[in-house]
Amino acid sequence: MDQLRRRVGAIVATLGLAVCASMPAWAASNAKSTKFDDDALVRAGLRMILSSSEEMEVVGEAADGADAVAATQAHRPDVVLMDIRMPGMDGIAATSALRRLASPPHVIVLTTFQADEHVMSALRAGADGFLLKDTAPAEIVDAVRHVAAGAAMLSPSVTRTLLAHLDDDETADRRRL
Repeated sequence: MDQLRRRVGAIVATLGLAVCASMPAWAASNAKSTKFDDDALVRAGLRMILSSSEEMEVVGEAADGADAVAATQAHRPDVVLMDIRMPGMDGIAATSALRRLASPPHVIVLTTFQADEHVMSALRAGADGFLLKDTAPAEIVDAVRHVAAGAAMLSPSVTRTLLAHLDDDETADRRRL
């Protein structure tokens, strides 16, 4: 059965937290997780959320973006949950570094910051999703599953932000004509 396992993982970098998950190929929802956070309470909360799903298991931890990159190289997850503000290397730089790996994981930014520049910077760095920390626990677990399967995930308010940007860009283009 171990030969059928594929890494799905989430490296959740929330205040330095990253969660790596792996999942058996026969069950698109089973995952092992690693998390990196300098805040023990956040680590415990995310561990509880991800472990509440029978398919997910936490497998490691680190303290900042640079450690998240190193853990990703060591554990080779498929999905990384990344915070934006972390000590040392921030989540945007870590996301960019992860996307440059030979076998890059998918990245979901999980943060409290919804500012337009954060959303756009994360997506430009290669994030496959952007979730706010007020996302329901079951939705975080579902997001890991969906992104591991190749889908993009955005919080509804982030989607509104992106649509507003598209509308602003189209309006600016029309004015230039």
